[in-house]
Amino acid sequence: MVKAVVGANWGDEGKGKITDMLAEHADIIVRFQGGANAGHTIKNHYGKFSLHTLPSGVFYGHTTSVIGNGVALDIRKLFQEVGSIVKQGVPQPQILVSDRAQIVMSYHVLFDQYEEERLGSKSFGSTKSGIAPFFSDKYAKIGFQVSELFDEDLLLEKTVRVCEIKNVQLEHLYHKPLLKADDLMTELQEYRQMVEPYVTDVSAYLHQALKEGKTVLLEGQLGTLRDPDHGIYPMVTSSPTLAGYGAIGAGIPPYEIQQVITVCKAYSSQVGAGAFVSEIFGDEADELRNRGGDGGEYGATTGRPRRVGWFDCVASKYGCRLQGTTDVAFTVLDVLGYLDEIPVCVGYDIEGEITTEFPTTAKLQKAKAVYKKLPGWKCDITGIKKYEELPENCRKYIEFIESQIEYPITMISNGPSRTDIIKRQ
Repeated sequence: MVKAVVGANWGDEGKGKITDMLAEHADIIVRFQGGANAGHTIKNHYGKFSLHTLPSGVFYGHTTSVIGNGVALDIRKLFQEVGSIVKQGVPQPQILVSDRAQIVMSYHVLFDQYEEERLGSKSFGSTKSGIAPFFSDKYAKIGFQVSELFDEDLLLEKTVRVCEIKNVQLEHLYHKPLLKADDLMTELQEYRQMVEPYVTDVSAYLHQALKEGKTVLLEGQLGTLRDPDHGIYPMVTSSPTLAGYGAIGAGIPPYEIQQVITVCKAYSSQVGAGAFVSEIFGDEADELRNRGGDGGEYGATTGRPRRVGWFDCVASKYGCRLQGTTDVAFTVLDVLGYLDEIPVCVGYDIEGEITTEFPTTAKLQKAKAVYKKLPGWKCDITGIKKYEELPENCRKYIEFIESQIEYPITMISNGPSRTDIIKRQ
């Protein structure tokens, strides 16, 4: 059986915790898209971790962690991450890397930095991890696939060709030092030594695993609203963030994905630029940000303060629909226990017209939130294990949002630990 864990919104929804929890009963966890540009924060009995490339189920000894072909693979960062978790007492993980994954090169990171610098005030708020230049090269067919590391003649020819293309931009657009083919060969040879023991045909591996009845988790990065096709373009990421892409990014048939767990926060947050209708500011935002998550709302990769706001039913309903949601996991509900009343965005006012359908970006820029205020529950709900034991106003909040987004909330996270979860039928 294949289950996908994906985000409904801008990312930062708490997917890492949900994957970490579900991995207890899974055999294989696959990262199927994205790169080291975003992270998942995990808290378990080993400690607190920020993962960027490794799947969030890596903490269980019985699981195999797979880097799928859809991932932007920064080999150096992957193995730095492995070393860092082992140093904190986590057993050496079982890792497989797809032979069809493509490699984030050092010059991708440089080009990301150069472009943000060139754009200045019009920049995209990139994490400068090389992701957009990587995917640009992938689709321009000048990327390096892991399998190519083992063909020396091919690499010799390709490094020269890549330098010819890139050096035109470096000289005439960015006015930066030029690339050298010999340096690229050295970099690629280092990557080969690092990754060689882990490389496999992941699609064939998963095909066999599913024939044997294994349980596979597909873990996505970011969320629906950062998808390059269906998100808040152009303030999006560069690889599809939808569960449907899980089949492509892992190399399995789409019909194998039988459950899509879409993660929503009990309020809204995002790192980076882009339209955010229910965003709040000032002291109100600072209090929510500092109370939020485990240690506050700050990016797992960048450390940047996240923008925060109230729950957005319009965006979340849209996000769940695009994901093909079967189950909603509702996270960080415990954070809201300090509020007397809780605003919820139930519609958008776009030039005097109220809509509950998520619009394209040009219209989204003009949207103003329409709020409904619900009574708060004014207590700490951390540690509660049964839905019926939650305060009445807390249950009403959950049930109101469920009625608005029209997808079943079957998991509720009410604390940072993997055990702080309430299962709901």
